Parts: sequence; C-alpha cells; structure tokens
Amino acid sequence: MARETSLFSGRPSELIGRQVAGYRIEEEIGRGGMAVVYRARDLRLDRPVALKLLAPELARNDTFRRRFSHESRAAAAIDHPHIVPVFEAGETDGVLFIAMRYVAGSDLRHLLDRQGPLPPATAVRIAAQVASALDAAHEHGLVHRDVKPGNILVARGTDSDHPEHAYLTDFGLTKKSLSLTGVTTVGQFVGTLDYVAPEQISGKPVDARCDVYGFACVVHECLTGQPPFRRDDDMALLWAHQYDQPPPLTTLRPDLPAPVDAVFAKGLAKSPDARYESCLAFVAALRTALRGDEPEVVGEAVAHPPTQVDLRVVEEQREPEGLVERGEPGERATEPKPPPRWAEPFFGSRR
Repeated sequence: MARETSLFSGRPSELIGRQVAGYRIEEEIGRGGMAVVYRARDLRLDRPVALKLLAPELARNDTFRRRFSHESRAAAAIDHPHIVPVFEAGETDGVLFIAMRYVAGSDLRHLLDRQGPLPPATAVRIAAQVASALDAAHEHGLVHRDVKPGNILVARGTDSDHPEHAYLTDFGLTKKSLSLTGVTTVGQFVGTLDYVAPEQISGKPVDARCDVYGFACVVHECLTGQPPFRRDDDMALLWAHQYDQPPPLTTLRPDLPAPVDAVFAKGLAKSPDARYESCLAFVAALRTALRGDEPEVVGEAVAHPPTQVDLRVVEEQREPEGLVERGEPGERATEPKPPPRWAEPFFGSRR
C-alpha cells in the first residue's frame, strides 16, 4: 500500500485532481513563500474557486491559527465589490486553507510587466477601485500591510466606461499574523520591500495610513513603470523608504502635470501623520493634479471639492411630508406632493 502523503509533499503538480476539503484541485495559479493558490472546483456548489493552501508550519503554530481564524472571518464579513469574497476558511490534513471567488483575468503585476506604464486615465480608474476596497477594509478594522500589484486582480469590466474591474485580495492572511507568531526567522522582514511603509520597517504600530503609503507606491508604479525607490540591495531599499525622499514623479513622466509631484510627496511622507488620511483622499488629490490644478490644502489635508446641492431638492425636503405649501405663508394645502424627479419614469409627473 502506498504511504499517504501530506498536501505539501512532492511536486505541486501531484495535487492536480486531488480533493481537498470539498474542492477538487484543477490548476496552480499562484505561489508565494508561505502559500500556493490553485483554481479548484467547489464540488458542493459546482463553481470555480481560488483555493489557497498555507504552508504546514503555519498550522502548527497555535497563535497563528487563532489569528488566521479571526482575520478570515473578518475578511469574509466585508461585502465590497472590489474585495475578493472569502467563501470558506478552515483546516484539513494539517493544512490551513482559504476558498475565495475565482477571478478570471490577470493581476496588476502581470499587467504592468506586459504593458509598462499605464495611461493616466487607466491608472486612476484602477486606483479608485482599489482605494475604495482598502478604505472599506479599514472601516472594518483590517489593515492589509502588503498592498502590491500581485495582490490586485484585474478582470474585464462591464462596458466601455468601466473596461476594468479591480479586486483586492489576500486579506485572510495579514503579514502581522506571521510576524507576531515567530514564524519568520530572526532578521527576516515580512512584506514586499518595494511597497513597505517606514513604520513597518522600524517596527512601530501601524494603522490604515500604512496602506496609504503602500498604495501610493503601487500607483506610482502604474504611472511610471517602477516603484518610487530602486536600490541595488534590500538594506539600501529599506533605508530609502525610511530616510530618502522619492524623486519627483515627473522626472519619469514629464508629460504629466507638475502638481502630481506634490500629491505623491504627501502620499509617500515618512510620517503617517503627514500622509492622506485615506486612500480615496489620495486618489481625489491625484485626479485634481492630473487636470493640472494645484490641490487646495487645508492644514494637513487636501480639501474635497464642494458638494453640489440642488436647492430645489432641499426645499422639497423642508416641506411637510406628503403636502405642498400653497398661497400665503402659514397656509397648508392638501394637494399631495408630486413624486421626486428620479421617480417620474415609474410614477409619472403631475407637474
């Protein structure tokens, strides 16, 4: 009788066709230092999924297993169109796994490698979608800590106005989980060095502004074809993130307006307090700068453009519900209020 092997023994190709926790593995689609991702078939619901299998040593660490369970539930609770949904997370045969929606397409890493710098309009469209996903995660108390092109999936969009649909992934396994459990060796940094915030390097507490920095690094690469810092070795790169100022982006993209440089200087500020308070605030400032306008600064934050309010709608909201004032002030008529303009296709208009 052949000896039963673990899921991680032998070559990855040996898992093709095997069943793991109700999923039949079909093809390897991604690999990292601590996990392998497969396209698999959910045998219960007959649908494709992305099945991530984590390295066995992670399952043997009780602290990591508890954090894995907590963070997987938190990630699964986020219902957002630009975050890859988590269907299930658990353990089988001594291996932790996460089953997620399978996204047909590529990731931003392959897109940049194939196409190089993106047109500004394309870069901003993708950035806005990823920013909304990151801000939604932050509202749920999750900090990604590893925002990079490889964790951004790009699928076909719905129409010519939305040619791409971006998804942020890899929330079920945050880098803090690994670093807190001693899984990494002494001196080994957990994360991707091209996009890591200074406070991560120095071991200080991190919050959502850590993702703002990594996100700004990714958008910089979308526009220029390279991250903001390039050095010959890892130690020099870590030093640059902590102490060097990034060169103006327009030295690499002189076709872009000069105000873009100020936006990236703020997004890549060494101090979290000096950065944008959210990823969407960074994108809003970038949009303004790409139009050639100087962003309006109020204190440390870039002001949002004023909201345009239809005063007629405001006046309708001030009237007594269901009634319209007629004649002299103080007099009230019993004529029902006409439907709002957005409802006219359904109810018609009496005006």
